Amino acid sequence: MERKVTYFEKAGVDNTASCLEITKKAIADSGYKYVVVASTTGETGLLFSEGLRGSGTEIVVVTHSYGYKNPNTLEMSDDMKKQILQYGAKIFTGSMLTHSIETSFSAKFSGLYPTLIVANTLRRFGEGAKVCCEIVMMAVDAGLIPEGEEVLAIAGTAKGADTVLVLRSSASKRFLELRVLEILAKPRV
Repeated sequence: MERKVTYFEKAGVDNTASCLEITKKAIADSGYKYVVVASTTGETGLLFSEGLRGSGTEIVVVTHSYGYKNPNTLEMSDDMKKQILQYGAKIFTGSMLTHSIETSFSAKFSGLYPTLIVANTLRRFGEGAKVCCEIVMMAVDAGLIPEGEEVLAIAGTAKGADTVLVLRSSASKRFLELRVLEILAKPRV
């Protein structure tokens, strides 16, 4: 099998449109049924939900958890959620697998805990690659996509999208069964 891989010169939002085109081509070439997209404010989720409308894929947009930035707040507005849902996508908001209770312990006790080790290991491939693995497991845990499927995962560094991976989905309980099958795009930095 041959597959084109795109390496971006820099990370960030400027790569979002290219990631959408790479995702569309992957769906056309390989018929993926599930797409999971990380989106904090909803802008990236809306772009992908609108851009993939009619592609035959189920789209899950994964947000930060409530209180991620400030107590009792969500960074995605209700209006943005409505727009994304209008395109038929699903939205998941819940605890982030590698940024939860252990982060609190680490901040308080200055230790390093297994989940943080996993997160930092995945970051060797880029922030987006770490997030792709995390959001697919979150979507499986929520019952929004099935386990054991080849899934397109899209995430980025800070804002927008700069990473597209093909993963074999797994629940977080079976993290060691999660597989990165292909890297379709990522920053080279």
